[in-house]
Amino acid sequence: MKKVSVGDFKAKFSVILDEVLEGKRIAIQYGRKKEIVAWLVPASANPSAKHRPLGILEGKARFKVRRGFKMTEAELLRG
Repeated sequence: MKKVSVGDFKAKFSVILDEVLEGKRIAIQYGRKKEIVAWLVPASANPSAKHRPLGILEGKARFKVRRGFKMTEAELLRG
């Protein structure tokens, strides 16, 4: 694991991004205490990018969203 400050991150963005593409995890530090505020990890390490089962309904239920379906954020949250 590599740690970089926000200033170094801004100055060396391309180099750091290349390291992430190679599979390295990078911690971004901020402030005087150099606290870790973010992680850069390869997209392949993102658990939300993988298939998620429907839980107890796996294999028992399906859903389909018709083309052109639209819902505003307000409508979704009101639900």
